[in-house]
Amino acid sequence: MKIGKYEELKIWKASVELAKEIYRATSFNLFARDYALRDQIRRAVVSISSNIAEGFERNNNNEFIQFLRIAKASTGEVRTQLYIAAEIKYLDKEKYADLNQRFYNLSCQIGKLLNYLRKTKRDQNK
Repeated sequence: MKIGKYEELKIWKASVELAKEIYRATSFNLFARDYALRDQIRRAVVSISSNIAEGFERNNNNEFIQFLRIAKASTGEVRTQLYIAAEIKYLDKEKYADLNQRFYNLSCQIGKLLNYLRKTKRDQNK
């Protein structure tokens, strides 16, 4: 199946949903007042969907791969920030565990697309 626009990508949809979750989670109590951590995690989560979209729009598999790598790295950044937020009690253990798992799953999904694109690229070069 040919994907015509990035909005059709499951990873893009999931990243936008997770961005909404992060914005909600960082809008209350101590997290909302910790401007540095709040803003950093928000920038990192927005980076995921933005890089997926930008890479897709480049219409070049090599560049798409590069932007997907950046998006995948941003999932790790968010997971680290979630861990810190949980350690300093901005998030309860259940919320942390749920979000951490969802970001891990997204990272795996991005990784699978990366592997597919790399394999396709290798097969075309043969």
